[in-house]
Amino acid sequence: MTGPEHVPVPLGTDAELNRAHLQKLLDSAPGGTLLLPAGTYPLAHGLTVPAGWTVRGAPPGPIPTGTIPAGPVTWLTVETPGDRPVLHVVGSGVSILDLGLRPAPSRPGEHDGDRGTGLTVGRYLYPDAPEWIDGIEVRRVHVDHGTNRAANAVAVMGAVRDTTVADVTVTGGHTGVAVHWGAIGAGVDTIVGPSYHPHRLRLSGLRVRDAVEGFYLSAVHDVEVAGACLRGVDMGFRLLAGDNTDRFHRDPQARICERIEIRDACVTWTGPLYGVRVAGWGRSEVDGLVSRVEYVDTTIRDTVLRRLPDKPAATTGTARRGWSPVLMEHADTVVLDDVRLTSTPPAPPCCPLSTP
Repeated sequence: MTGPEHVPVPLGTDAELNRAHLQKLLDSAPGGTLLLPAGTYPLAHGLTVPAGWTVRGAPPGPIPTGTIPAGPVTWLTVETPGDRPVLHVVGSGVSILDLGLRPAPSRPGEHDGDRGTGLTVGRYLYPDAPEWIDGIEVRRVHVDHGTNRAANAVAVMGAVRDTTVADVTVTGGHTGVAVHWGAIGAGVDTIVGPSYHPHRLRLSGLRVRDAVEGFYLSAVHDVEVAGACLRGVDMGFRLLAGDNTDRFHRDPQARICERIEIRDACVTWTGPLYGVRVAGWGRSEVDGLVSRVEYVDTTIRDTVLRRLPDKPAATTGTARRGWSPVLMEHADTVVLDDVRLTSTPPAPPCCPLSTP
């Protein structure tokens, strides 16, 4: 990587000065490395990370053999309510390493999954044709939403490819890792296309606790999820064709919902719905059209599902829907290999979490 290296970046207790200083550095050169010191540092609002940058926290130090890593020793926090990600990656060749991210309290809308996150790569809606973002690396990152369960933790959306997300820990929030297609349009009901679908993504070592959902993949292809421990979630994970499936997709070289593998997942969920949902259909927000996509070379294997008793209902007298460990909707081509339902509690150290 070319560009300056800043060692260390001086940070303090002034949220606006911290944000302004870091953003100025990120905008000052076409790539480089920001090495952030150990500690917890407030930001007035989130940072935009252009192409070519590495943003890295202080190393956690040597880890004795057989012990669980304590997690990041560098934290960036935003306290003022808003919907900007703490870090928004908008260019290629970016690495986010060894960081804790604590987003501001926010309640983004149903279709604003790229907002209010700890980390967003790409975006959902584009005003015009974007360039693809590629070569992204996210490792040893902890996103802590606390008690807020309205916003996602990590979002990978739209024109994003060749991405590695490894050893990510999530506490609280809505979805731990949301991977979603994007498109040109002013809103979800005015999409004109084309659409852009994340691919060549590898997600490994994901740990999620006390969120609504562990992860979802919506209208993607060429994705591998290897190792996910999801505990205290309302539902484990979803594999979706997307509400518009591939109707706006114009790249004949890419096929949506092909070559997807999810393996070695451990789901301990509590809620009235399902542990895993796989849907091969979608209803468009543009015109209500229902369309289907057939999954090809898609497998969920070596996955253990454990359902805990329902959490107390927010109000009394609320009707409970029937629940299912695995809900399959027009997805008969998806291979399920050694997907087990058990009531046996997970053995430690299942889902070790770093300390915020």
